[in-house]
Amino acid sequence: MAVLPADRRADLEALRALVAVERLVLADEQEFASLFPGCEIGAMPPFGDLFGMPVFVDAMLREDEEIAFNDGTHSNLIVMAYKEYERIVQPIIGEFAE
Repeated sequence: MAVLPADRRADLEALRALVAVERLVLADEQEFASLFPGCEIGAMPPFGDLFGMPVFVDAMLREDEEIAFNDGTHSNLIVMAYKEYERIVQPIIGEFAE
């Protein structure tokens, strides 16, 4: 799972290098919806660790005091201290947002 600011796009080549794989493609939300039971498509929270997947966070997010994200629905938003998010998730930090 890649987590980056909503106003940025992922540099897939930089992310591929960070993940250390030969090939990386962006999946369609329908392709991975089943990995997030109970979540609405497009509203998956950035807690891949809860769903058995590694989490990669762009270093740019560390500059923010807070992080905001959907709670699995399109009607609720969670805002929390970024430092707490990082402490809980323990993501791999890298630079892949453009």
